Amino acid sequence: MNAPDKERIAKRIAASGLCSRRDAEWLIGEGRVKLNGKTLTTPATLVGDDDVITVDGKRISAPSTLPRLWLYHKPKGLLTTHHDPDGRPTVFEYLPKHLPRVISIGRLDLNTEGLLLLTTSGELSRAMELPKNAMERTYRVRVDGTLMDGPVNLLGHGVTIEGVQYKPAIIERDAHNSAARNQWLTMTLTEGKNREVRKLLEYVDLKVSRLIRTAYGPFELGDMKPESIKPVADAQVKALCQKLGVAYGAKKR
Repeated sequence: MNAPDKERIAKRIAASGLCSRRDAEWLIGEGRVKLNGKTLTTPATLVGDDDVITVDGKRISAPSTLPRLWLYHKPKGLLTTHHDPDGRPTVFEYLPKHLPRVISIGRLDLNTEGLLLLTTSGELSRAMELPKNAMERTYRVRVDGTLMDGPVNLLGHGVTIEGVQYKPAIIERDAHNSAARNQWLTMTLTEGKNREVRKLLEYVDLKVSRLIRTAYGPFELGDMKPESIKPVADAQVKALCQKLGVAYGAKKR
């Protein structure tokens, strides 16, 4: 295999579906990754198709010919993590047993419901999360109080909160309940920062009482019931990979 065809080991681990590239780098730093039987100490290592990579003594699988992708309706009360040190229930404990090992594309916090994307590909997950790809995330939000025109315009231009810059948010208010004590909004974001919706609305003195993600990129929650899961068709996954520049298929020798 020619040197130009090699890739960073963290990218190869992520492509296997074991974890994200960032988590792969952390595993390497912890001394849990071996390359051809030798423990790695740095993620700045290039690997080829003939190299043998093991994580915690188990050989990683070759990248799938095409990533797999599922839509999952996350209910409130589950963490989006593979393990919680406090023993709280996680999304991955409630998934159907027939699924392969999957990772989430982004996260939803404990009290947020709605659409969560799951995939076997760390590279696809990373590509969909990258700010430069500006994948829209849409939420239905119930707030205590009323969001007035001033705050809508303010958030619509982008704000800086505690030194963190937030891009403009598109906010639509439900006309039929504009006078109600609890107001429903639809918010669309393109970054997915940690607890972004809650922080933006807290910035304009509104507390979120319910938060439901209804769409992520081209995928919509629709009428999916809580804890239900459905696969995305291969043709749609292939088109998404091509759009985002995510490689798939067997490498040529």
